[in-house]
Amino acid sequence: MPKIKSAHHSSEQLPVLGVDTGGTFTDFVYYEQGNLTIHKVLSTPHAPEQAILQGIKELGLETQLDNLSIVHGSTVATNAVLEKKGVKTAYISNKGLSDILTIGRQARKELYNLTPKPETPPVPASLCYEVTSRVAADGNNRQSLANDELQQLNDFISEHQPQSVAINLLFSFLNDEDECRIEQSLKQAFPDLFISRSSEILPEYKEYERGIATWLNAWVGPLLQGYLKRLTRGVQPAQLSVMQSSGGTIAAEKAAGHAVRMLLSGPAGGLAGAKYIAATGQSNHSFHNKNLLTFDMGGTSTDVAVIEGELQLTSEGHIGDYPVAISMVDMHTIGAGGGSIAWVDEGAILQVGPQSAGATPGPACYGQGGQQATVTDANLILGHLSADAFLGGSIQLDEGAAQCAIAKLARQLSLSSAHNAVEETASGIIQVANEHMTRALRLMSIQRGIDPKTLVLVPFGGAGGLHVCALADNLQMSQAMVPIHAGVLSAFGMVVAPHSRDLSHTINTLLELAGEAQLNEQLKILADRGVAKLTSEGIDKAEIKIYYSVDLRYSGQSYTLSVPWSELDKTVQAFHDLHQKRYGHQHNQAIELVNLRVKVSASPVVLTLAKLPLATNKAGVTSQRTLYGIDAAVSIYQREKLSYGHKIKGPAVIVEPVSTTWLEPNWVCEVDPVGNLLLSKTSFE
Repeated sequence: MPKIKSAHHSSEQLPVLGVDTGGTFTDFVYYEQGNLTIHKVLSTPHAPEQAILQGIKELGLETQLDNLSIVHGSTVATNAVLEKKGVKTAYISNKGLSDILTIGRQARKELYNLTPKPETPPVPASLCYEVTSRVAADGNNRQSLANDELQQLNDFISEHQPQSVAINLLFSFLNDEDECRIEQSLKQAFPDLFISRSSEILPEYKEYERGIATWLNAWVGPLLQGYLKRLTRGVQPAQLSVMQSSGGTIAAEKAAGHAVRMLLSGPAGGLAGAKYIAATGQSNHSFHNKNLLTFDMGGTSTDVAVIEGELQLTSEGHIGDYPVAISMVDMHTIGAGGGSIAWVDEGAILQVGPQSAGATPGPACYGQGGQQATVTDANLILGHLSADAFLGGSIQLDEGAAQCAIAKLARQLSLSSAHNAVEETASGIIQVANEHMTRALRLMSIQRGIDPKTLVLVPFGGAGGLHVCALADNLQMSQAMVPIHAGVLSAFGMVVAPHSRDLSHTINTLLELAGEAQLNEQLKILADRGVAKLTSEGIDKAEIKIYYSVDLRYSGQSYTLSVPWSELDKTVQAFHDLHQKRYGHQHNQAIELVNLRVKVSASPVVLTLAKLPLATNKAGVTSQRTLYGIDAAVSIYQREKLSYGHKIKGPAVIVEPVSTTWLEPNWVCEVDPVGNLLLSKTSFE
């Protein structure tokens, strides 16, 4: 891959390597002394560290590890949850409450299905253990844990030999004495046992959500721990950090104990990168300071989010079938990526995804034995991808294999006798995939009271630029921006992401009774705890910034909205305004304060994208080719040859080493000062 000189920073900082492991590709962004080097290798899902070590070798960094900081977005925890392949885990609860994780909220996936299929409980009954400890709702200890029960628990663990234990006692967020006693007893008896305690993982009310978070942490923690140990050994003596779901990083040696905070590790990096790059360049005033609607389209999935100034976080996210009340970036994920498999259902209707061809064997056009047609194969057939320019020419795409795979679908759709049957089928694959992504974009914008026409659509990931114009058209959006390095933006985001911690604590009282001074005092206690965690990782206290927020709701509601905390009156007004925006109304009744939240964050890497020279000609056109559905020959541009102010009128294809942008008719593109592509719709048909 070419080295791209596009950034400058202080020489005091270590060179940084951002690594994002995806389902199909592992992306690298290496930053040193004003230079960015980008690279991709095929992922190795069975052992993700192998692809990382391969990339480090191909980048020539093996001899520089003693002077290198590595920030990694890991999918180990995510994949383990989605594939339900966690370790053997015991669950410890109060008497009579061991089935909380199984009962859940008693919400049915299919409301009108009277005979739903029984689901496997998160923890088998044989691995659940109940203790007689009981803390009341006021935090007072009503029944302490007896010492002989601790020995009985140790005997239970010795008999069943779980790899990890999740401890979740009632009201432990108010009084964690017995949870800590259990943890200490188990640590002494079983030094190698992975222990997850709810009062540490999620000190908030709602025993089901707290229990699920604690169990998930225990269920996948040993897997992440083992993986990080292997990776740490492989990259020693480099400094290794891991991206958290909230958009900040944590030292690798601390990460395994907080595996549940890694479930959106990679996607969070992409949003951090989008926010950073969108704040640069944009000389076009109509794009400046606008909120962003992002979609990260990789090989396996597409992640959709809105960025309104700062990254939007939620404590009501889901991973697979499980609610995750840990603070994470607010996004919606669907199974639509470049590797999504196209298939024909029993009603002879074309479908796309959610199954993916992954990295092995990958799309048919990769030439690795894949037989099923994918979105990438369709883009190749339509001419949107160049067979000889994929990944900078490092992979030669097999157009014949793509033709054969899509021709099979055409026959199943009874189109084989039609003129241009393969191209028509490929076009159908793209349209179906686009509709899936459009629905996801509507969910994160229109269904939340946000008009997408007021936003800028920002695609990234290896396949995002191929679909940006079609998705913007579907949403009647007139502006889009393809960031520089969009194909590896998640890895870029890890380079610029700060070290951070997110802490929370449940209060659950009427806001008017809480008292502003008392709330400020409790927020400071949380902040001091977070600052101590960062300073223990070597972060200078002077670099740490603190952000306060509160979860509020109207009295009687079940769900909360999170708003920044400042003065009491301003916070109340911010809640009313957000409720009006989100739900279309506000109330006069009392406001309940549910949770306090604190984010402590170190200063991010100082990186300034260099300005491009002013365009003086139409350099960049390397060739022309005919595309399906386009009458005239279409120009092919090399993105690295474009300059500031360069304007391109669609249709056109803009290629770069790690991604491709398809500029459709009625769209124009202008290059901003740092190389972002600013796309504008000229008319709506």
